[in-house]
Amino acid sequence: MKTRDTLDLLLLAAIWGASFMFMRVAAPAFGPVALAFVRVAGATLLLLPMLALRGDLAALPRHWRPLLLLGLTNSALPFMAFGYATLWITGGLASIFNAATPLTSALFAWAWLKEPLTRPRILGLALGFAGVLGLAWNKAGLRSDSVDLPVLLAIGACLAGTLLYGFSASLTKRHLTGVPAMALATGSQLGATIALAPLAALHWPATNPSAWPWAAAMASALLSSGVAYILYFRLIARVGPTNAASVTFLVPVFAVIWGGLLLDEPVTLAMLLGGAVIVAGTSLVVGLLPRR
Repeated sequence: MKTRDTLDLLLLAAIWGASFMFMRVAAPAFGPVALAFVRVAGATLLLLPMLALRGDLAALPRHWRPLLLLGLTNSALPFMAFGYATLWITGGLASIFNAATPLTSALFAWAWLKEPLTRPRILGLALGFAGVLGLAWNKAGLRSDSVDLPVLLAIGACLAGTLLYGFSASLTKRHLTGVPAMALATGSQLGATIALAPLAALHWPATNPSAWPWAAAMASALLSSGVAYILYFRLIARVGPTNAASVTFLVPVFAVIWGGLLLDEPVTLAMLLGGAVIVAGTSLVVGLLPRR
């Protein structure tokens, strides 16, 4: 990649890594549902005028059904899942589980799009999911007599989020190939906003959140969704989806750094080892490690 592309990749990883810190700050005040709504609504307000300036607004009504489904599975539901998870586990740990997304993407591509699973990919899937299982086993207290149920449910929410992201990747390839990237980003955020609006009205916090959670929520909306989508789709156009997917490996690094520096989140040996195993497996799945 060129220097400009590398800088975009690092900036995207830093922004998406910070999104887990933003959720840790905002989720207790907003709740997972209202926070997800603020995030997608803010991103829509940023992206919609940009799409209009590009002259691609007509793509939204033409593809509104798959865009609405994409908004649900790629934004609304996983944002709620990870928002719930960060109520019980650190943002760094949530980001490590999120790094398993390429594994679920490969499984959906095999089952739905009939993409073959080569031996390196099968090995990568097994290795990656072993890392996920080992980390979950350690963090949820499954090795002891007392299971930490809230942590176990939080880990389950993270894994559900990665399944939704994996499904969304195949959905996009199956039903939205050829749609402009900016229309995909805008349409999915708009669809998520429409879907979440009634739920957010029912689950809006009784006490208006203070300035700091509001700042974290808006940063999540404008940076982690709006600006991040622009960077991500620009990277896909320049360097291809495989190189762009390598951002997944960098996000936990930045999430742990942000959480440690600003929120005093601990970094354990189990997190480092589990994350390394997940990243190694994911690298095999997306073809970034030599097949030998």
